Amino acid sequence: MAEFDFTNNWFDSVPTGVWEQILNQTHPKKILEVGSYEGASACFLINLLASRSDIEIHCVDTWEGGIEHQEILATDGDKRSLEARFHHNVNLAIEKVGRPVAFFAHKGTSDLCLAKLLSEGKRNYFDFIYIDGSHQAPDVLCDAVLGFRLLKAGGIMAFDDYLWAETLPYGKDPIRCPKPAIDAFVNLNIRKLQVLQAPLYQLYIQKLSD
Repeated sequence: MAEFDFTNNWFDSVPTGVWEQILNQTHPKKILEVGSYEGASACFLINLLASRSDIEIHCVDTWEGGIEHQEILATDGDKRSLEARFHHNVNLAIEKVGRPVAFFAHKGTSDLCLAKLLSEGKRNYFDFIYIDGSHQAPDVLCDAVLGFRLLKAGGIMAFDDYLWAETLPYGKDPIRCPKPAIDAFVNLNIRKLQVLQAPLYQLYIQKLSD
């Protein structure tokens, strides 16, 4: 029998117990993931949610890795193998769950892919959105703004790597970490959302209105 093919355990740092609690309460059926890499989080969502109901999951990625991933990809295999691992893992997760899963992979930068989803009429469409793409603050802010428009009222948006910062020779660069962008997004939309209590390394919001 085929096995999953993951070369890292980054998703293990995600507080999956919190995900299970939130998702078991909200029962999302339409899911959007920005930043998929090898598919670990998508596989977790498929296993947790598709076992009890039909789901629709959209994954957005360039499968080229972020700035901080280039050295890893150079030693770990080419970018084509990264994309192949993603599809292998997600297809295996769907096969193992044994229920219909509407799966869509959107290859490209998140700004264009999310804008395309909006142009296709998916405003207020998704129940759960996971933002884990670029760690560059301008990109994170763009993903948050466009993602919020795609999220339905009552839906949950999860931001990974809230406290992540790249190790640089000159110290931390606020442009090269997600927190300033996430804070700006939350502050500017504070009347339209509520921040959910959860471990600080991730930040979760629930959309109240447009």
